[in-house]
Amino acid sequence: MSARHPIFDVVVIGGGPSGATAADDLARMGRSVLLLDKPGRIKPCGGAIPPRLIRDFAIPDHLLVARAQRARMISPASREVDMPIEGGFVGMVDRADFDAWLRERAARAGASRRDGTFERLERDDQGRAVVCYRPTDPAGRALGEGEAALQRITARAVIGADGARSQVARQALPDVERTPCVFAYHEIIESPPSGEAGFAADRCDVFYQGQLSPDFYAWIFPHGDTASVGVGSALKGFSLRGAVTALRRQSALEGRRTIRREGAPIPLRPLKRWDNGRDLVVAGDAAGVVAPASGEGIYYAMAGGRFAADAVHQFLRDGDPRALGQARRAFMRQNRQTFMVLGIMQHFWYRSDKRRESFVKMCADPDVQRLTWQAYMNKELVRADPAAHARVFFKDLGHLLGLSPA
Repeated sequence: MSARHPIFDVVVIGGGPSGATAADDLARMGRSVLLLDKPGRIKPCGGAIPPRLIRDFAIPDHLLVARAQRARMISPASREVDMPIEGGFVGMVDRADFDAWLRERAARAGASRRDGTFERLERDDQGRAVVCYRPTDPAGRALGEGEAALQRITARAVIGADGARSQVARQALPDVERTPCVFAYHEIIESPPSGEAGFAADRCDVFYQGQLSPDFYAWIFPHGDTASVGVGSALKGFSLRGAVTALRRQSALEGRRTIRREGAPIPLRPLKRWDNGRDLVVAGDAAGVVAPASGEGIYYAMAGGRFAADAVHQFLRDGDPRALGQARRAFMRQNRQTFMVLGIMQHFWYRSDKRRESFVKMCADPDVQRLTWQAYMNKELVRADPAAHARVFFKDLGHLLGLSPA
C-alpha cells in the first residue's frame, strides 16, 4: 500500500496521562506527533498525585481540587489509624479535567490531535506502520461504519498508550502474556460538608475490609466539591457496585447525589516486553505499570510515557530499533524494587481479614508512617535509615507471627 495519507514521526494512541505526556515530550523535542484519543473516556481513579509528580511534570496548582494532608486506614474490626503527612500534602485531581489539560498541553507544544478509536495496524509498501482508526464525535460515538469510514495515518514510530486491555499490545505484541488485573469501580458523588458523617475534606480514607474487597481495598478520596467512592477486586463474581453501595451506606454517604459512575481494569504487573523490536512501544496501563498493593498509576503512567518518548526519540534519531527497549529498562531500573516490595506486601497482607487487621495496626507505628510517606512522596524506597528499617522489619515479623500485643 502506498502512502496517500498524512505521515508523522510518531502516532501516540491513547490520550491519558501516559500518552499525553509522551506526545508533549516528543513535540517539544521537535518531532511531528499525532495524538489519537477516544473522547468521553475517564478512568476510575482516586486521583492522588504525589509531590514528585507535581514537580517532575510541572502540574499547576489550579488542577489540584484538594490537598490531602493525612490518610485514615480502617481495619476489618473498624480500627481507625490516622497517618498524617508531616510538612506536605498529596494533591488530588479530577481525571476528567486533569487528562484534558495534559492533552491540551501536548497540543500547545505542537502535537496534532484527532478523535477516534484505534482499529488496527497495517504496513505500507515501504514497511512503515499505518494506524487505522475510526473517527468519533465529541461524545465518542463512531462516525460512519465499515471499512469506508476508516482513516489511516502513516507513522515512523507508534506509542500504544490505550489502557489495560490495549488493542495495540494485543496486535503488536501477540506473544506477550496477559497481565493480571484488579477491576476498579467508583462513583463520583457530591461531597458532604467537611466534618459531616465523619467525612474530612483533607483526608483519604482506605478501607481494608473483606466485605468491601476480599483481595484489595475500598476508598473514599476527597475531590473538593466531589468525592471518589470506590473499590477494587480481582475476584470474579464479586459485586463492585454492591460493595460501593455498602461503603456509601456505612459511611452515611448513600444520600449524596451521584454525578457519574466509572469502571475499568487496572493491571498489576508490568509486561515483560514493551516493544515490537521494529517501530512500536507501549506505555502506561498498556505496559502494566500500576503499583501493586496501592493501585497507584498516574505517576507511573506519566513516568512510563516519558521513558517511551525518550526511547522513540533515540530510535528516530539513530535508526536502531534496539533503542525502543530502553523504555522498559529505564522504567524498571527506577521502579523495580518498589514494585517488588509492594507486590510482596499485597501477597502477604491482603489475603485475609486477620492479616488486614494486623496490617492496619502496624500502620500506627511512627517508623512505618515516616518511611511510607517518604517513599510515596518521593517515589523511591528510603535507604538512609537502616535502624528504622530494622525496627519495621521485626515489628512486621511480629505481626505476621501473631506475637505483637493487640
